[in-house]
Amino acid sequence: MKKIIFLLVILLSSVLFMTSCATHSVADIVDPPGFFKGLLHGFILLFSFLASLFTDYEIYAFPNAGGWYNFGFVLGVMFFFGGGGAGSRKRKR
Repeated sequence: MKKIIFLLVILLSSVLFMTSCATHSVADIVDPPGFFKGLLHGFILLFSFLASLFTDYEIYAFPNAGGWYNFGFVLGVMFFFGGGGAGSRKRKR
């Protein structure tokens, strides 16, 4: 009996922990940012980070369109910071 109560308490606390940060509902989303907004947000990441240090500005758009926004964000970060890996190749002398 004690084991069942212990597992129930663990399950309940983990569910409360996982859902405690959920503040936006899906019904409130009219036009979530997609690929191109993710690309823009990734490209201006450095400036967004500096603004977020001093204001209430967020770097990453939430809620967003999901995978396409994430893909655009990563591509934008790679374009801005040069994440192609070309600098790591061996140069011939």
